[in-house]
Amino acid sequence: MENEFSKKLKNKMDEYAHLVYKITKKFPKEEMYGSTSQLRRSALSVILNYIEGFARKRDAVKKNFWEISYGSLKESKYLLQFTLDEGYCDDKEYKEAFILADEIGAMLWHSIESIK
Repeated sequence: MENEFSKKLKNKMDEYAHLVYKITKKFPKEEMYGSTSQLRRSALSVILNYIEGFARKRDAVKKNFWEISYGSLKESKYLLQFTLDEGYCDDKEYKEAFILADEIGAMLWHSIESIK
């Protein structure tokens, strides 16, 4: 059964994935198979691995998927910084995504640490 904390975390992850897709729509066409694709995949991986882990019965398996989700979050945060430095996204979008990613990271880390 999903609790309020898990619902809130999942909603933030969903918001993050949609925000990343919105941001990457403005990237240069030549980045379609580079940073655009990689950033989108890493952002989606955050929520997809969380959901898959949530569906698992064994705590060790759940924790593994959540750790993968956390790693994907860190990957996407780096890619956001990289694309900001390259001038593909503006500072406002970057800050919005980065703040949301930090919130997700704290909540996800709490979830990971709660598993014995």
